[in-house]
Amino acid sequence: MTVKGEDGLTRCAWGAGTAEYRSYHDDEWGRPVSDEVRVYEKLCLEGFQSGLSWLTILRKRPAFRAAFRGFVPDVVARFGDEDVERLVADASIVRHRGKILATIQNARATVEMRDGGRSLATLVWSHEPRRPPTPRKPGDLPASTPESKALSRALSEAGFRFVGPTTVYAAMQSLGIVNDHLRNCHFRAICRSERESFVPPT
Repeated sequence: MTVKGEDGLTRCAWGAGTAEYRSYHDDEWGRPVSDEVRVYEKLCLEGFQSGLSWLTILRKRPAFRAAFRGFVPDVVARFGDEDVERLVADASIVRHRGKILATIQNARATVEMRDGGRSLATLVWSHEPRRPPTPRKPGDLPASTPESKALSRALSEAGFRFVGPTTVYAAMQSLGIVNDHLRNCHFRAICRSERESFVPPT
């Protein structure tokens, strides 16, 4: 389902729900990303979202970025026990110890991959589907795909946590690895155009 906004643009219905969702839908969701910091951040925030509303994560994202020092993997990888307790006590973020520990571990895994000559961005983009379908309605959007399941396995093998197939697929949507704007959404063509000029990391 798409809806036409007061600006005359047609959007996926969820993208017209709140100001936060509209900004995220219009300017971020489905736009190709290859920067390591942003890829790592999106994976971790999708992990934090599990069991919660994505709107909750969007509204807390500035606090998450402050708490995790901008999601710079090299910085977060050095977090110790004091940092964990600081984060567990921080009411401005989601205070889930397991997810906090996973975010630190994911930073260490990101750095380890890079030190070994691989990159997180290259790994996630290597799972881009060759012929993704064009969703016509929300019911056409899958919770996971063969590609997200394969990426989930690869990330787990590399030491990442809270990267199940559904979480990973949500990250793939956000990172522009798949373009799941509905067929009639104004922003589908924009994301497609950006993907055509985007060079995936190798």
